[in-house]
Amino acid sequence: MKRQIFLGFAVLLSHAAWAADVPAVLQWSHRVELSTPVSGAVQAVNVEAGDLVRKGQILLTLDNTMYQARVAESQAAYSRHNEEAAEARRDLDRVQELYNRTVISTTELDQAKLRNARAQAMVGEARARLKQSQKGLDDTAIRAPFDAVVIARQAEPGQAVAAGLQPQALLVLAKSGEMLARMRLPEAQIEKLKTGQAVTVAVGGQQYAGKIKNVGLEPNKVKEESAYPVDVVFAPKEQLRAGVAAAVKLP
Repeated sequence: MKRQIFLGFAVLLSHAAWAADVPAVLQWSHRVELSTPVSGAVQAVNVEAGDLVRKGQILLTLDNTMYQARVAESQAAYSRHNEEAAEARRDLDRVQELYNRTVISTTELDQAKLRNARAQAMVGEARARLKQSQKGLDDTAIRAPFDAVVIARQAEPGQAVAAGLQPQALLVLAKSGEMLARMRLPEAQIEKLKTGQAVTVAVGGQQYAGKIKNVGLEPNKVKEESAYPVDVVFAPKEQLRAGVAAAVKLP
């Protein structure tokens, strides 16, 4: 009888612990550091930390004078090679007609075909260089990859930017309208959770509907005990800050 009472009490205690609020810390749902793949001097920075930006909005621009000149040069070369290719095509048509009339030899026809092939290849190369130049010009502007909040501004007009293997972060963004509540749970509890499972996130006196985004596969030591990270995604009504304490109510 005493054993049954003890087991019943243990089950109730375990259920109570499972239903209790689990401490969590807010994290950015999607944090990115933005830079430019090209070098230059910063011409303008259009945002401040805390600003909300829309996808595609221009946030920062470099001085693009040199890149515009490269595009103009590539465009001129492309136009010239296009004209030369058109002339080579007309010449080939003329030679082909003469060959069909047995006026000229096969050697002359082959030479005309070769000149036409070379001209077409030059057009392809010029087109590729034009695309590269245009891409370089486009890369002088940083645009928001998604609707976001500006976390940090690390660039000022006149600042030199050197593109390299480790480009300098000029702006830091986080996805707006969505945050994570990160908690840590022992193995016994984590086995009961599934990705997409509905939970409740409490922060700042407000409660939000959330769902489990991912469940960690590697444990971290917390007070000499192994605990697995679990992220809960939710949509706050207003912009919150990373690092703020929260609580997650598990089912």
